[in-house]
Amino acid sequence: MGQPKKKEVMLYYTIVFLVVALIAGILGFGVVAGTAALIAKFCFVLFLILFVISLLSGRGKAPL
Repeated sequence: MGQPKKKEVMLYYTIVFLVVALIAGILGFGVVAGTAALIAKFCFVLFLILFVISLLSGRGKAPL
């Protein structure tokens, strides 16, 4: 047994990425995509609010 040829490795990764893309496509057309988008919007707003609060409060002055 030697090292696998480049063509075999490339074919393996092509098949793996095809399967991952098919699974993502199937899940993406269902409720999962809507739920993920809702969670992402919620996290974005939450982190934006926390960022503004941290800017306004300031964590002390920077040393000179």
